[in-house]
Amino acid sequence: MTRILLLVLPLAALVALIAVFALNINRDPSFVRSVLIDKPAPEFSLAAVEGLGVPGFDTAALKGQVTVVNVFASWCIPCRDEHPLLVALKAQTGVALYGINQKDAPENAKAFLDELGNPYDAIGADANGRVSIDWGVYGVPETFVVNAEGLITFKHVGPLSPRSLEEELLPAIERAKG
Repeated sequence: MTRILLLVLPLAALVALIAVFALNINRDPSFVRSVLIDKPAPEFSLAAVEGLGVPGFDTAALKGQVTVVNVFASWCIPCRDEHPLLVALKAQTGVALYGINQKDAPENAKAFLDELGNPYDAIGADANGRVSIDWGVYGVPETFVVNAEGLITFKHVGPLSPRSLEEELLPAIERAKG
């Protein structure tokens, strides 16, 4: 009996583990609630990306107005896909839009924004990814809404789509204003 139990127990554990992975494989990462929601934005200071002509930014810039913070990189294909939506967001709402340029060469970031347009009021160079880690970024792109008190009120994981812009981000901006 003990011998059968020693054979069945590891097999049952393996089947349970496979079941957990199978049930979560297509799970939308945007459903993962950030632990930073309703908490102050992390303390940071990022220098400007060289050659862009917009300033870097720090935590102090996130107080006094509703702000959208977008983490992006020129090497990120989904960032390229969502970028026209950020340009439209800026044109439509005029909201303060700040970028965190993650692990990117300045010349590549410049070429990316020269080609697609630069909707950002400020862009900080996160060369080593430390600030992105502090923000709880899983991978680029990610977008946050920060209220006037400097509290993170919304996080979108992955690229924005027209639907997520209309149904999630714009309402989150309005809630942050309220």
